[in-house]
Amino acid sequence: MSAQARDTILGRIRTNLKKGPGLTGPPPAVRIAPPRVAPEAYVASFKERLEALAGRVHHVAQPEEALAIVQGIIGDKSTVASNAPILARCGITRLGNVQSGFTDAASLKEASAQAEYGITSADFALAETGTLVMLSSHEEARMASLVPVRHIAVVETARLLSGLDELLGRLERPNDQTASMVLITGPSRSADIEQILVRGVHGPGEVTVIFVGP
Repeated sequence: MSAQARDTILGRIRTNLKKGPGLTGPPPAVRIAPPRVAPEAYVASFKERLEALAGRVHHVAQPEEALAIVQGIIGDKSTVASNAPILARCGITRLGNVQSGFTDAASLKEASAQAEYGITSADFALAETGTLVMLSSHEEARMASLVPVRHIAVVETARLLSGLDELLGRLERPNDQTASMVLITGPSRSADIEQILVRGVHGPGEVTVIFVGP
């Protein structure tokens, strides 16, 4: 295609869209931020939603309390953990049966396939739906949340948002910040043609969320 033909086509597109050559699109929509409420109310809402889907939720004030809960859950079972800083602060990555510090996808994939538990944090949590929001990054390896049979998420209470509107108010252009964004709401669920619900077919069959902080 010649440069002249290309300019003609683009010119017609701009005319139809009523845009000038320097414009890329309409300004982002204005969103009204919902009023903030007490963290306890967000935790209670998240707990109600997730436990209705057979998930489990704990809320503790101190990192060492989160560590005690994790130890009680995983026992001596093989476990992989992401590189999220909160897991190190809680002492979870120092447990003898927890593998962490992965720097390449192949090693993480192999370890996750053999692990009974996967432990991660989450970038955000949505109180209205009991949803974990995970952005792809070196610190937060999504594979640890998807491949093992059971998933534990340790999340700072400050990361709790009201819902999707507030999330999109903070992340107006998620693709500018991450290669992918995953929303996790409860254990994996699937039903066959007879509508018989089965958990754990396409991901973890158990999900436990531990909120840390006041």
